[in-house]
Amino acid sequence: MTRRDIGELRRHFRPDRVAVGTIYGCYVNGIGEIVSSIDSSLALLSQEERDSYLALLKKCLSGTMGRNLIDIEFATAQVQRGEEHQLLMRLRKEHLENPETRDELYRRIISSVDMGGENYVILLAYDAYDVPRRGRDGAELESEEVFSYLLCALCPTKELKSGLQFSPDDKVFRATVPGQVIAPTELGFLFPAFDRRSTNIYNALFYTRNSTDVHADFIAGVFHTPEPLSTSAQRGAFEAALSQELGDECGFEVLQSVNEALASRVREHKEEKSDEPLLMASEELGELLDDCGVSEKAVKAFTERCRDTLGDGAAIRPENVIDSKHLVIRTGEVTITVAPEESHRLETRVIDGREYFLVPVGQTVEINGVETSPAALRLGKDKE
Repeated sequence: MTRRDIGELRRHFRPDRVAVGTIYGCYVNGIGEIVSSIDSSLALLSQEERDSYLALLKKCLSGTMGRNLIDIEFATAQVQRGEEHQLLMRLRKEHLENPETRDELYRRIISSVDMGGENYVILLAYDAYDVPRRGRDGAELESEEVFSYLLCALCPTKELKSGLQFSPDDKVFRATVPGQVIAPTELGFLFPAFDRRSTNIYNALFYTRNSTDVHADFIAGVFHTPEPLSTSAQRGAFEAALSQELGDECGFEVLQSVNEALASRVREHKEEKSDEPLLMASEELGELLDDCGVSEKAVKAFTERCRDTLGDGAAIRPENVIDSKHLVIRTGEVTITVAPEESHRLETRVIDGREYFLVPVGQTVEINGVETSPAALRLGKDKE
């Protein structure tokens, strides 16, 4: 799915637009037992309750593609006869109305998720979006397809402590009753994918609030697809391949050039405002290293290492493996931070047998926000 597809679906998923009739779900305790079931008609809920439920589900359509939002791709064999895919298709076909089918999904989720002993809620909703066609002038025309889909959200709960809360009706503070309240959505998914404004049953969209944790057990239990690499895993694999395969060539100038080249790619992609995510395969990363002056032997070793770690045909998002806004150098107790496009101002030099990073001083200098001058810096040194 592209950012535009997700944006369109988010704009549709509003209380005044969605066709969600009922919110289903269950409340699960810390040892994986279902305490109670949820079967609530939106028409019978208060406005506040309705908005709260829909907001928790809509959270599954938020975040950054490749970080919080991850494409899940089913193999052809799974679509044809895989039990995980067939379960999702049955839920969609039945509009979630069959309690036995819902229970089967609940069991799969409960057996494959670890919430650290905390209680949590599973929420489910079925919706049908009448996708409008768009004319050449951008105007909406008569629909040609109805996109029917499921949203599933898993939300931890937290203890509401007793205290005094203001009552608008009585205009006084009254004691609150301790209890469990639903916290923000931790993970969830959309099925099937809304791909280029059309239904794609070969894909799902997985959501994780914490981009460093892709909840591999959940993905394996619910989708039975290969574990996607988290942002931290992608960055770790990239950094390890650089440091271990480039060897002595992994110096400041090379790393500076690599960071600047990747940061430039990220900036250009954002300026293009492309709906497609910026992805680079192992071979493309190898070509970038070659442009940065890395030897053919080291480029080959790096490419093979990335291919082994990421898998054949896999690609990474450059913004997941670098900080496109900062080049950060840590040496001992000192940290130097500079914008990638300004990193050429830094240089290395050996002074009295020791390696130093040199930072040129401008016309003015600020120390803890206090402005001084290069002359004042030298004056302080001369007094010693």
